Amino acid sequence: MHRATPPLSDNAPPAPAAPVWIKRGTPEYRRVSLALFLAGFATFSLLYCVQPLLPELARTFAVSPAQSALALSVSTACLAVSIVLAGALSEGLGRRKLMFISMALAALCNLLASFLPQWHALLAARALEGILLGGVPAVAMAYLSEEIDPKGLGFAMGLYVGGTALGGMLGRVGMSAMTEFWGWRQALAALSVMDLAAALGFVWLLPNSRNFIKKSGLGARYHLQAWGQHLRHPGLPLLFLIAFGLMGVFVSIYNYAGFLLGVAPYHMGQLQISHIFYAYLFGIVASPVAGGLADRLGRGPVLIAGTLLMAAGLVLTLFEPLAAVVAGIVLLTAGFFVAHSVASGWVGRLATQAKGHASSLYLWGYYMGSSVLGAGAGWFWSRWGWSGVGSVALLVLALVLALAWRVQQLAARQAAACAS
Repeated sequence: MHRATPPLSDNAPPAPAAPVWIKRGTPEYRRVSLALFLAGFATFSLLYCVQPLLPELARTFAVSPAQSALALSVSTACLAVSIVLAGALSEGLGRRKLMFISMALAALCNLLASFLPQWHALLAARALEGILLGGVPAVAMAYLSEEIDPKGLGFAMGLYVGGTALGGMLGRVGMSAMTEFWGWRQALAALSVMDLAAALGFVWLLPNSRNFIKKSGLGARYHLQAWGQHLRHPGLPLLFLIAFGLMGVFVSIYNYAGFLLGVAPYHMGQLQISHIFYAYLFGIVASPVAGGLADRLGRGPVLIAGTLLMAAGLVLTLFEPLAAVVAGIVLLTAGFFVAHSVASGWVGRLATQAKGHASSLYLWGYYMGSSVLGAGAGWFWSRWGWSGVGSVALLVLALVLALAWRVQQLAARQAAACAS
């Protein structure tokens, strides 16, 4: 599906003729997988630790449900912007160093947020944290696509996404449990210390890049050319839009599920509501499995299947019985991690150069979806309740399916052209 394009710049250094791949099954592969697992864990636990606290924040600071969602949305919005810049910065600074600095400083910023007494000060700290975290996700995707043998890339990317699932789950469930017993401020501080330790473990485990070529003296023109090349690609922009829709739906459902389960007919407490985040266990399992299936069966069918699974789960949540709501959230979570692990890995395969720039554009769409749809769903919640949130989410998933089908068509045509 990729069209041949000229080099981005006459001054850009050539890629290595024979990359030294890290192969699946080797000790280095296991070290990389564990390090990136820790990176995914720290990033998502820091980013989403406030999600189960939204009802608590609304009460503490006397703000509306939609306003409380800003504690998450300002972080993801700032992350969406900084992630694009971080992908470019990593081309000159290096992957490993930038990821470690970002993780450590974000953990310290989250620790600071736990002590702030005013709502707007907390939002400012969360915004800064989002800016700092931009140095992890796009760079992690680029590192994997550069260093891991393509035959094992899908599985390694799935493990990284599985780490994000575990971080998301433990960040939310752990925050709810600690909040129940200690209070939300103490819980936020404890999680920050744990993620600082994860950053130290990450930098100790991750090997230095072998295939990365540091590019110095790159100006704005080089970066604009790199982003422009990816946006002109026939398939990559569709994957960026898919990321927007997938993450937007996922965050919208989890943002307002706490409000849904806290009122009639459920009347569940904070700790009880947090148990829905155990659905992330299915995401942890589904991500590497989906990556392995994509390596064998092709990315298009697995991406479409994951999106359909999300839609089926979403429909179940529209029924009133608690069992149906819980089962629906489980299916939606598994489907999301299947679809996201495949789409994110596909970006690394389609982008033949400037992979950090391509990953950053994918994740810009991913986190903008979290910010725009995650906060915007509050408008539907305030007017039509859960049925309003679910209806708009189903509409977005229908658009994602159409885009995924189009990417699959383009891939099939490209494969046929190469075979002829």
